Amino acid sequence: MSDLAICWFKRDLRITDHAALQLAARHGRVLPLYILEPSLWQGNDASGRQYGFLLECLKDLRQDLAGVGAELTIRVGDAVEILEDLRRKHRVTHLLSHEETGNQWTFERDLRVADWAKGQGVQWTELPQSAVVRRLKTRDTWQSRRDKFVRQMTIAAPTALAGPNEPSDEVPQAAALGLRDHCPERQSGGRQAALKTIHSFLMERGRNYRTAMSSPLEGAQACSRISPHLAFGTLSVREATQAGLRRSSEVKGARDGWSGSMKSFQSRLAWRDHFIQKLEDQPDLENRCLHPAYEALRPTEPDKARLEAWSTGTTGLPFFDACMRSLSATGWLNFRMRSMVMAVASYHLWLDWRATGPVLARLFTDYEPGIHWSQVQMQSGTTGMNAIRIYNPVKQGYDQDPTGAFTRHWLPELRDLPDAHLQEPWTWGRADEILDKIYPAPIVDVAKAARKARERVWAVRKEAGFRDEAARLVTKHGSRKRRRPGIPKPDRQMSFDL
Repeated sequence: MSDLAICWFKRDLRITDHAALQLAARHGRVLPLYILEPSLWQGNDASGRQYGFLLECLKDLRQDLAGVGAELTIRVGDAVEILEDLRRKHRVTHLLSHEETGNQWTFERDLRVADWAKGQGVQWTELPQSAVVRRLKTRDTWQSRRDKFVRQMTIAAPTALAGPNEPSDEVPQAAALGLRDHCPERQSGGRQAALKTIHSFLMERGRNYRTAMSSPLEGAQACSRISPHLAFGTLSVREATQAGLRRSSEVKGARDGWSGSMKSFQSRLAWRDHFIQKLEDQPDLENRCLHPAYEALRPTEPDKARLEAWSTGTTGLPFFDACMRSLSATGWLNFRMRSMVMAVASYHLWLDWRATGPVLARLFTDYEPGIHWSQVQMQSGTTGMNAIRIYNPVKQGYDQDPTGAFTRHWLPELRDLPDAHLQEPWTWGRADEILDKIYPAPIVDVAKAARKARERVWAVRKEAGFRDEAARLVTKHGSRKRRRPGIPKPDRQMSFDL
């Protein structure tokens, strides 16, 4: 019997443009393996909507592997124990996988797997599946390396695979893992859904992407909506980039919106890798303020009433509440509104990002740790290297929902309010008929809370040594100014409206 190579699928649930699977096939016999780890799904950033999406992805992956003669083996339990069991049962000599920039839990798990492989004489080869670079020494050349990676030819799916038919474990239901959240309008997972989604964006929905992405109502259709597929790897960033470039060539010079929208799409894909690189370079970004001067800025023990109101969309700030209720029901929100809901938590309600960040992580079907924790900190003002932006949730309501359609859809209790008072029901002459009866009174005075928060954050920036540390962070994590258009300067706000 020849040696066996395990191809360990993680957040790369496809067989096309899969470098690890290609290399595994060269070794001869291949065992495609997915390890469903209950401890991972019991973390405070995991949710039922993500788990449901995962199971749909695994279903498509299993079908695609069967089409090339292989069986996907799904095992439930601890990764090291499962890998050791397979090593003993088969002559496993090689373990192949893609590099993963995940949360702290997966980082520590991979360290344990690395120790196991070294101790058992198994060669573990990890290959990049994006432009994120392990052990990056400098950001100076990162952008050129990224451009080179995404323009390399995509890897074709294997035509045939040979290996053992190793039985799978029974996959637990979400409730058995303690995942009970309800998300009736979440996106569907799987490779086929990914291909349909990007095709409809590039050929139909994306024409007004550049102009509509800031609206929570229009953005739901105009944005690509491929973010959960990139997060779970049913679509590679290289596939998405090249599909976008082909579409850019087709619409070059067009004045109907397509050309500009495709340029914006490319810049968002580049920003995605840029921010994941931050977590790769600094794994404790999930738990510690990027700039240490902000560690004691907000109370470590959050105000429970404020946290609950913020989490459930019952703050008494209509547009904000509509955004949170929409997110809860759909698992998605356009990026500008993601920034706003985080800013309201951090500035107006003065809640620490380590209390609110996990809540949003669970609500996002497309939760991507590298983007999420970088953005949570950016919108909380704790990076020390980004502009402080305190979104006014009332003004955002007027700007992004001028007709009130979005607000009324998610807050039907306010549907009969006059347009002039929808975003500020406390200004209505009959407010006493509504506030704290069918809809809560505002939990804070928006203007006063923002003013106080701004003073506190800027006070930290004036402390001795702050600028020196901020300069070091820019050198390590900041993007580099480029001559080509479409890539923002290091300190500019950006959008991931994928």
